[in-house]
Amino acid sequence: MAMGKTPGSGDEGDEGVFAEINITPLTDIFLVLLIIFMVTSSVIVQQGPGGGAKAGLKVNLPKGGAADVTARTTDMSVAVLADGRFVLAGNVVSQEELQKAFDEAKVKDPDTVVIVQADEGVPHGTVVQVMELAKKAGLGQLAIGVREGE
Repeated sequence: MAMGKTPGSGDEGDEGVFAEINITPLTDIFLVLLIIFMVTSSVIVQQGPGGGAKAGLKVNLPKGGAADVTARTTDMSVAVLADGRFVLAGNVVSQEELQKAFDEAKVKDPDTVVIVQADEGVPHGTVVQVMELAKKAGLGQLAIGVREGE
């Protein structure tokens, strides 16, 4: 029986149908895919949290939740509107009035937590400005108010 011919074809000289499947190229492809998968998965693990990525700072983004910060009666909540105005206790205040309120809060309770609630459209610099005013007054405990995650 000739190799590559169908069994029982009878004619030794006829070109028969090739009945065997060569799986060597298929095995080679699977091995190459396995190597690619192993290399990429090790790169992803190294770039994950605590890994070796050096392309900037690692930042843990806060998750919005109702149980993150529980407001006390001594805490101050400052809202920053989309147009950059500051709201304290329901009243629109200027930057100087806000600084004065921070100074008074420091005198009453040095452990006052300042909760900054900024509109989504507020530039980052405005939020930092409010936080710097609080730190300048001596209030070091700052929090950022978020809405509950959806």
